[in-house]
Amino acid sequence: MAKLVYSTITSLDGYINDENGNFDWSTPDAELFQFINEHERGFGTYLYGRRMYDTMVYWETFEGSDEAPYLSDFSEIWRAAVKIVFSKTLGRATSARTQIEPAFDPTVVRKLKQTSAHDISVGGANLAGQAIEAGLVDEMHLFITPVAVGGGTPAHPAHLYSKLELLGFDRFASGVVHLHYRIKS
Repeated sequence: MAKLVYSTITSLDGYINDENGNFDWSTPDAELFQFINEHERGFGTYLYGRRMYDTMVYWETFEGSDEAPYLSDFSEIWRAAVKIVFSKTLGRATSARTQIEPAFDPTVVRKLKQTSAHDISVGGANLAGQAIEAGLVDEMHLFITPVAVGGGTPAHPAHLYSKLELLGFDRFASGVVHLHYRIKS
């Protein structure tokens, strides 16, 4: 059975963006981006909410970069995956290999986990929060950035209570720390 994995870059105080919606402080450097690429290769499907899809669809038309080949690498990884977007307002997808679902349905995600040959990524704090609350998320990869933003969109549901088992950690020259957890049942 495939695992559902929530990965996010977050501030030290637990936000994915600041109170104005900015997340420029979270841009990975080359070392971190290459690490993220290796992590992303294991996913066959990305689950997104509307806002995360609107952010990520940039990679559909990314032209490449001679100075930063890791960006082209990420674009290829992203394009190869199936994308499922849960949105009540998105009429059609603007990327290939993408389907739109009108609402998050835990039953659909459970079936996908049972039938998928590769692990599944859930992106976006709101959608990930719904999946966590439904007991669907198996693992979390948190990329903690050494900045406190004081408010914004929380990386986790407000009343999340879950026991986690640390599976691994990595430290990067930029000061980012990667924490890999399994969610205990």
